[in-house]
Amino acid sequence: MTGRTPRLGRLRRAVPETRAGRPVEARGGRPRRRGTQPKVVALGGGMGLSASLAALRRITGDLTAVVTVADDGGSSGRLRDELGVLPPGDLRKALAALCGDDDWGQTWARVIQHRFQSQGEINGHAVGNLLIVALWEQLGDHVQALDLVGKLLGAQGRVLPMSAVPLELQALVKGHDPARPEDVDTVRGQATVALTPGEVQSVHLVPHDPPAVPEAVAAVLDADWVVLGPGSWFSSVMPHLLVPDLLDALMETKARRVLVLNLAPQPGETEGFSPQRHLEVLGRHAPKLALDVVLADEAAVPDRDSLADAAQRFGAAIELAPVARPDGTPRHDPELLAAAYDRIFRMHGRIGPWR
Repeated sequence: MTGRTPRLGRLRRAVPETRAGRPVEARGGRPRRRGTQPKVVALGGGMGLSASLAALRRITGDLTAVVTVADDGGSSGRLRDELGVLPPGDLRKALAALCGDDDWGQTWARVIQHRFQSQGEINGHAVGNLLIVALWEQLGDHVQALDLVGKLLGAQGRVLPMSAVPLELQALVKGHDPARPEDVDTVRGQATVALTPGEVQSVHLVPHDPPAVPEAVAAVLDADWVVLGPGSWFSSVMPHLLVPDLLDALMETKARRVLVLNLAPQPGETEGFSPQRHLEVLGRHAPKLALDVVLADEAAVPDRDSLADAAQRFGAAIELAPVARPDGTPRHDPELLAAAYDRIFRMHGRIGPWR
């Protein structure tokens, strides 16, 4: 994007000074010293990435989210079709997840997640989507605009798109049409792929070689830890592996890499998948990718030995921990997931300055 940078003094003065630039508080309310936190990059999209960010912001203030930009449904899809912009929805969700637990953070989290309800054209649009797109048009720079939204919200981390061009997710699906269960069809669009009743065999992006956002590549190369998942496996997790420069960075980085499995198969794209099958399909799409740790909820792994074998093909150890919400819903609990991340970073990480 291109464009002039307007005068933003009034908006800058509206940003509170209580969060930007301050070190995150460690448990017990004591501030961590600068330079004593792990640099963490989380990759994904949708609610899975939001859950991961809500946990990670509790243990580090040096946090970057790299978000998929292939969404084509809902408010994001409408803005993408009408204005030719990146779909802002998953970026908005990531920013909301990084908001603090104080009144300022929670108020802004609710505001940007608010959706209008009307009988007109604005129905269904999220406030945050409109804000992000407005700043893209004003500033002509995806990264600068997202950074400014983050400052306004007091976000405890940075949000970046994985690519600066809108992407289309396509999948080869067996049995997408229930009347032809043995046929393999090309299914187009993230929203359609996520809900297919068939068996997803592979996914790819259009364009096939999308450019990665340079800041996202730099963040991965500079990280201490890279976290991939949880989330919709084919439509939110694996697209990052289909951006060549981003995949190269994931393979070249000296960071440790942790893959977080979902709590349950998702209706549609991963119906009937075992935990180890999630790893198998990821390996088919990125056969040279190495991992250090595979994190799964202990109650969601019926066959630990099979999962350990699948993880070993990536060079990874498995960590099983209770990370699900106690109400029985297939959603990660931020506090439990934060505890699991903290333990992994300390037990499996290189001896870092945050130890």
